[in-house]
Amino acid sequence: MEKIWLIIKREFFTRVRKKSFLITTLLVPLAFAAMIIVPILLATSSSENKRIAVVDKSSLFINKFPDSKGVYFKYLQNQNIDSLKQHYEEQGYAGVLYIPDIDINRPSGIEYYSSGQASVTLESGINKDINNIIEKKRMELQGIDQSKLDGIKSDVEAEFKNGKDEKKGSSWVAYGVGYASGFIIYIVLLLFGTSVMRGVMEEKVSRIAEVMISSVKPFQLMMGKIIGIAAVGLLQFFIWGILITVIYTIIPLFISPESMQAAAQGGAMPQGNHADAMEAFSKISEVMNSIHWSLLIPCFIFYFLGGYLFYSSLYAAVGSLANEDAADVQQLTLPITMPIIIGIIIMMKAVHDPTSPLAVWASIIPFTSPMVMMARLPYGVPGTVPYWQLGLSFVCLIGGFIGTTWAAGRIYRTGILMYGKKITLKEAVKWIAKKS
Repeated sequence: MEKIWLIIKREFFTRVRKKSFLITTLLVPLAFAAMIIVPILLATSSSENKRIAVVDKSSLFINKFPDSKGVYFKYLQNQNIDSLKQHYEEQGYAGVLYIPDIDINRPSGIEYYSSGQASVTLESGINKDINNIIEKKRMELQGIDQSKLDGIKSDVEAEFKNGKDEKKGSSWVAYGVGYASGFIIYIVLLLFGTSVMRGVMEEKVSRIAEVMISSVKPFQLMMGKIIGIAAVGLLQFFIWGILITVIYTIIPLFISPESMQAAAQGGAMPQGNHADAMEAFSKISEVMNSIHWSLLIPCFIFYFLGGYLFYSSLYAAVGSLANEDAADVQQLTLPITMPIIIGIIIMMKAVHDPTSPLAVWASIIPFTSPMVMMARLPYGVPGTVPYWQLGLSFVCLIGGFIGTTWAAGRIYRTGILMYGKKITLKEAVKWIAKKS
């Protein structure tokens, strides 16, 4: 055990002292902050006001276009459109909207002129306004009362509650938390698993492994490397958790609730809606509290460690088989990488339908359970995920880790000392079955 501990410390401190560790550890929380702050700045930044000249020969649209988001319409009478198209910029207009004398039932010929391509927001906004005005005019001609039609329309939403305490929930919040958790596990399995493999390959190719094997057993070397790199990953997640929590706490001190709500709505918001913004954030907090965090966080740590240990032992075995040829490494890692890719594909399906048979069994099988089970858990335990499924998933993942560690250890102790020979998976399987 003492020798394994020495290897763990070597792997841990070697990686923690690298500049790449510090950069990666700081970049993730900064990226998280940017994902919150940048949309808020974009939504609340005041762009230059645009004045658009409207020449309406039909007289159907006069004073009908709403001014919004820095776009203002100026209706011009008795203007020559050809002359206006040549001199509109000199008069302070960003563009000219020309509406000919159209047939309300078959409208055509409406054109917008500007020196450059109009933005997507402006183009879609003008088209939407034109269609809304035409629809209202058609209803008026048909004798349909717009106020009565608006009174008939319904915008009711059912309030979804879950659990015995009937907490208010949101499928979108469960979807987002589940998807994020599963995707993080997916990245962890690929990045840290391949990190173990590259470390083993470097030591094998440089013949450092020969020196280390003279002092420790191959299995001790493999386990020390796996656990040491896992400790680096846990430290990173711990730091990320603290920094993201701090960022999430201090952002409201510098950014008003109105600005944050405006970003959520995708645009600027009128002043004086502080009460509405606070109410919206209160509802968001209430929905976030419906997630069983006291269960979700320990489960995330378990599946992070379990999935990592399950796959990293296999990656370590592959690293012991590989030589300098990159093509050999790709062929050997394909059988390990494919279950991870299949797992993320099933996870994307599971966040949409967490109770489907595919999602249930994939959350139990250890090859895919770290990703798929984390996608299902935010939907509720025991409502969506019964305790027996969660318990069985735990047992299978622990058993899978023990099995893969045993098999990888038998491959590792032989492969780490073999040089100059291309080793196939068939040979590696024989080493597993071979008696000691």
